[in-house]
Amino acid sequence: MTLVLVHGVPETAAVWDPLRAALSRQDVRALRMPGFGCPRPDGFSATKEEYVAWLAGELEAMADDEIDLVGHDWGGGLVVRLVSTRPDLVRTWATDAAGLGHPAFEWHDLARLWQTPGAGEEFFEQLLATPLEERAKGFEGFGVPFEHALEIAAGVDQVMAASILALYRSAVRVGEEWSPAFADIPAPGLVIVPEGDAFLVRSVAEESAARAGATVAELPGLGHWWLLQDPATGAARLEEFWDSAR
Repeated sequence: MTLVLVHGVPETAAVWDPLRAALSRQDVRALRMPGFGCPRPDGFSATKEEYVAWLAGELEAMADDEIDLVGHDWGGGLVVRLVSTRPDLVRTWATDAAGLGHPAFEWHDLARLWQTPGAGEEFFEQLLATPLEERAKGFEGFGVPFEHALEIAAGVDQVMAASILALYRSAVRVGEEWSPAFADIPAPGLVIVPEGDAFLVRSVAEESAARAGATVAELPGLGHWWLLQDPATGAARLEEFWDSAR
């Protein structure tokens, strides 16, 4: 059995380190999305469908294992699509981005900026010209402990910025495109709902969970980066879910 973790934006696989340390299991593999702390393969244009295909390929390479799949942020969005189209690849799945599989999903203001040609490029030009500690303060404002905020901010580079822009621009109508298949998922699922997630609409997440047949795990007092704010609580909720699926 293998636990596969998929990070989000703008992150690298290191975002999972505190949660991994809090888990009792050792069979853990944190994937690196192409372009996020690693190069993008030749010909990889960083669209949402290419990332889903990449994730499916990673799981297919582990076909001899039973996979517990967990995604955060865009990694959670990839989980939504993966289990909609290839539920056979996982034993269980968990996501904090179930809204991407809802027909009424709407992007937040920052995503809309990134989806705007010119404005998105200008955003990242200004960000990369900003001193590291000042960049980190932006993540602190979302409840990320400063040491982890520094790590996230330091990981953003030109390759990641270009990957983020391409990914978001491929996903303008993601709810419309992905929601029809995100229903009655046969593998056991968990939808994580942090109480203070500024990028999540609770009702949309809960309705998505109901459509998919998934359990909801509320995280009171935690925000978007719950896995950094209180990894012990996140680990406990995940382990309860995995135990119930045995």
